[in-house]
Amino acid sequence: MMSTLGHNISDWLGRVPEAIDRTGLETRIEHVGRVTQVGDGVAHITGLPRTRIDELLRFEDGSTGIAFEISREEIGCVLITDGTGIAAGMKAYGTGEIVRVPVGPELLGRVVEALGNPLDNGPKIKTDTKGSIRAEAPGIVDRDLVNEPLQTGVTVVDAMVPLGRGQRELIIGDRKTGKTALAVDTIINQRDTDVICVYAFIGQKASTVENVVETIRTYGNIERCIFVVGNASALPGAQWLVPYTACTMAEYFRDRGGHALLVLDDLTKHAIVYRQISLLLRRPPGREAYPGDIFHIHSQLLERSAKLSKERGGGSLTALPIAETQAENLSAYIPTNLISITDGQIYFEPKLFYEGQKPAVNVGLSVSRVGSATQPPIIKELAKSLRLEYAQFLELEVFARFGAMVDERTKKRIAHGRAIRAILTQAQYRPHSLSEEVALLLSLKEGLLDKFAPGSFGEFQASLASWLLDDCPRPLAKIESSGALDTDDRNLLLQSLEKLITRMSPSESGEV
Repeated sequence: MMSTLGHNISDWLGRVPEAIDRTGLETRIEHVGRVTQVGDGVAHITGLPRTRIDELLRFEDGSTGIAFEISREEIGCVLITDGTGIAAGMKAYGTGEIVRVPVGPELLGRVVEALGNPLDNGPKIKTDTKGSIRAEAPGIVDRDLVNEPLQTGVTVVDAMVPLGRGQRELIIGDRKTGKTALAVDTIINQRDTDVICVYAFIGQKASTVENVVETIRTYGNIERCIFVVGNASALPGAQWLVPYTACTMAEYFRDRGGHALLVLDDLTKHAIVYRQISLLLRRPPGREAYPGDIFHIHSQLLERSAKLSKERGGGSLTALPIAETQAENLSAYIPTNLISITDGQIYFEPKLFYEGQKPAVNVGLSVSRVGSATQPPIIKELAKSLRLEYAQFLELEVFARFGAMVDERTKKRIAHGRAIRAILTQAQYRPHSLSEEVALLLSLKEGLLDKFAPGSFGEFQASLASWLLDDCPRPLAKIESSGALDTDDRNLLLQSLEKLITRMSPSESGEV
C-alpha cells in the first residue's frame, strides 16, 4: 500500500514542471523593500540592499521613483509620478534598471513629461529605442573643434557673441529681460536648417510653456522640435529629471551624425529643486544650503554637449542653458558656477531692456570663448571692429551728455555709434537670415546709415529682405551658400543698399 502511494506521489511530482510550463508562469527573483516614511515628493525605504543610484523603483500603487540617496540603513527615493497612494509599510520593488526614456524621430513635434509620456493629447509615442538619462559625455578623442556656426538670427549675437555647433553658451540675466525670447528666436531661426531643437522647461509656469510652444508653432517649424516639460506644479523629482531627459533625447540625433540644439530653461530653478530634494533627504548642506555636488551635477550635464569627430559621425549637440540673476548679481553662487562651466555667456542687462534696446545684450559683459572661429567669412570681416567701435561710442555718448563741446569728428563717431545701436535692436520673433545680417553690417561699415533719422531704422530693417530679394538676388544666394562675397557681388549689394537708402530719403541731420 505504501509502495503504491509513494509511486503515485512520485509520478505526480514528475508532472508538476510540465503543468507549470503549461500555465506560462515564469520564475523570477524580486527585490522588495518597505516604505518607512513618505511626504513632500520623497520616500524613505528600508531593504533593497542591491539598489544602485538612479535605479528606477516601483511601488505597490503603481507610482515610480528614483533611488537618490543610499545609506546602510535606508534608501532616499525621489518620486517622479503621483505618489498620493503611497503610505508607510507599503512594498517597494527594485527594477534593477537605470531610468531610460524613449528617444528617436517619433518624438518630433511632441510635448512630453520627464519620462517621455505625451502631454499634448496626441497619440501614444511608439518607439523601440530608449536612452539612459546618465549617458557619459564624449571623451576628448571623440571630439572635434567647434568651428561650424550656429546662426541665431539675432544680429547682436551673431556679430559679436558668435555661437558654434557643439558649444555651451550661458544665457544669463535678471527676470523678464528677454532670456527666453533669445532662445525662442534661435529655435525659430533653425526652421529651415538641419538642426533638431529640444526645449526643456524646468519649473516654469504652465502659461509660459504654452506661450513658447504656440510661438514656435506659429513662427518656426514645430515638427523639428521636442518639448520636455516639468512645470512648477510637477513633483520636485520630475522637475529634477527634465534636463537629463531632454539631453538624452538630443543626444540621439547627435550620435547619428545629426545636429541638435538643447535649451535648458532654466538651471537656476533646477538648482533650487535639487537643493529642496537634498534637504528633504537630509543631505548635508553647503554654501547657500545647496548640496556640495551642485557644481558636479551641472558640469556633468553640460559636458554632454559636444562636436563629435568625423570618426564618430561628425554630429553636434549645442547647449543653451539659461540662468536667472537677482538684482544683477553675477557673482552669486549658481551664476558663477555656470559661467565657469560654459564656453561663454550672453548677459541681459535690465537697464538696456527698460531703455528699449531689445535684445538687451550687454556686449561688454558677454563673451563667446570660441570667438570668430565659428563665424562665416563675410561676417567675420564686417564685424571685426564692431565691438571696439561700439564701446568707444558708449564712452563718447556719456561725455556728450554733459553738454561739452564736441568737434565734427566726434559728432560723426557718435552718429555712427547710434547707427550701430539701432541695427543691434531687433524685433522679437523676427530672426534675420545670414544675408540680411551681412547687408546690415555692410551698411554700417560703409557709413550708409550714419545720417539716418532715429525713427527710420525700423522701417529700413523691415523692408530690407524683400528689397534685396527683388533687386539683387545673386549676392544673397552667394552669401547663404558659402558665407562669402567676391568683389563684384559685394559692389552689387552695396549699390542696392544705396538705392534703398536713397529711396527712403533719410534725414540729412547728423546732430548730436
